[in-house]
Amino acid sequence: MKKLLICLVLAGCAGVIPAPQPQAARLTANQLTVTMTDASICRADWRAAGGAGRLDACGLDYAVTLDPNPNILHQWAQDLALALNATSAFPPMAEVVLTNAAGRSFRFTSPPPAPLD
Repeated sequence: MKKLLICLVLAGCAGVIPAPQPQAARLTANQLTVTMTDASICRADWRAAGGAGRLDACGLDYAVTLDPNPNILHQWAQDLALALNATSAFPPMAEVVLTNAAGRSFRFTSPPPAPLD
């Protein structure tokens, strides 16, 4: 009887697979790329959507809020990249909020902060 109970408990635990959650969000000048914990990737043209929309493949709503006052060095570098037509070299500084169907929000900064090694 104990063995049956143990087998049922283990079988129940093995059947619980958590839903994938956002692991990272990155911006380019026009594209939002979200990486999920199951390694799937979703993309959206955030600028064409006006900064907010839905990633249907991942089941997430997104909102991109650009930093109104990025640091001056980043602004200069971004302007230089724009002048050289290398806009992907410096992604916009922004906050990305992803919200799942249950209403849970995940916040990311873009570009991601550098590690403090």
